[in-house]
Amino acid sequence: MSANPRVIIVGAGLAGLACARHLSQAGLGCSLLDASDAVGGRVRTDRVDGFQLDRGFQVFLTGYPEAGRMLDYPALQLQPFHPGAMVRYAGGFHRISDPLRRPQDLLSTMMSPIGSFGDKLKVLRLRRDALRRQLCGQAGGGERTTLEALQVYGFSPAMQQRFFLPFLSGVFLDQALSTPCRLFELVWAAFSRGDIALPQQGMGAIASQLAATLPTESIRLNAAVSHLDGTTAVLASGERLAADVLVLATDDATAATLRGDSRPAAPGRDAICLYFDAPAPPVRGPWLILNGDGQGPVGTACVLSEVAQGYAPLGLSLISVSLSGQPSLAGGDLQQAVCRQLREWFGEEVHVWRHLRTDHIKRALPPIEILTAQASGASPRVRPGLYQCGDYCETGTLDGALLSGRKAAEALLADH
Repeated sequence: MSANPRVIIVGAGLAGLACARHLSQAGLGCSLLDASDAVGGRVRTDRVDGFQLDRGFQVFLTGYPEAGRMLDYPALQLQPFHPGAMVRYAGGFHRISDPLRRPQDLLSTMMSPIGSFGDKLKVLRLRRDALRRQLCGQAGGGERTTLEALQVYGFSPAMQQRFFLPFLSGVFLDQALSTPCRLFELVWAAFSRGDIALPQQGMGAIASQLAATLPTESIRLNAAVSHLDGTTAVLASGERLAADVLVLATDDATAATLRGDSRPAAPGRDAICLYFDAPAPPVRGPWLILNGDGQGPVGTACVLSEVAQGYAPLGLSLISVSLSGQPSLAGGDLQQAVCRQLREWFGEEVHVWRHLRTDHIKRALPPIEILTAQASGASPRVRPGLYQCGDYCETGTLDGALLSGRKAAEALLADH
């Protein structure tokens, strides 16, 4: 093989972009192929009537370790949420805040009906243990479920149902909270270490920043790969692109198909998000709103323009509503059910809201079964000349995608 092998990366999402960036920094050029019309994979932002619509509700955790090493945070103009949430319960909204970072909410947090006084003290212990990487040890092991970890910590059923379930099921797209404790520890530490934030120009700005470090000609869009022939990528058009090394940087199901795995793919975790244009924000401030009642299709809501003004034109508001679980309703019936619940929350002003779009993101997160089976991360080496990366290879998170891209690049460079 030549001293500088020809490398093709299939997929220009965050994992593929991270892999390409590390290879480029090491002096090894590569080509990226992507089936879509822009980079980013699932981390994309569309412009619709002056609004910024991410592909489904997404947030960025500044406490992610790999992201902190790889991304230029000031350039992203990150706009933080308040550290906590506003919980809808029993006909009202109740603030639950991190008292260490938002002490002005200490009294309202302690007096809220979202769990007991003891529950709120346990949250501080959970924070401390996650930051010290002791949470899983306290909970009985990294493969215990998130729900089991919360139970071991002694959180009351009320705290579990009114706060942790709506919050964490939105994070993990997992209504049973069966996500392994090791992933819960990682994410909770990231929440505790930094901010939940949005880039001023939308989540797609993260992928754009990574892509900007690569030669423009190295990225080829609208180039779907139908199958592999050794280390040749065969496009859907029939075009054949020969390489010395291939890197699969797609979702888990696409990677399995391209690897030639005939087993049916495990179901991924889908997400449904509705966007609304409103003349005024129903809630002031950068709050994440949780459904603590556990009733109705709405799981979480957020006035995105209260977090980052760039998400809406001047004088208008952008509301994102994420659904809990997979509702049985569809189309207009689902939209009506969501609006009916939002009117219960915010009043008749919801009548004048305009529905902008409904995003149904298939396989928004990889199957929990894959993450459980790969407790120590999947090897980036598939076979000679073929490597893989993607969020499913690590933690199923944005940070995991970036980390997997770096690991694939390091393995490739070590081998060649």
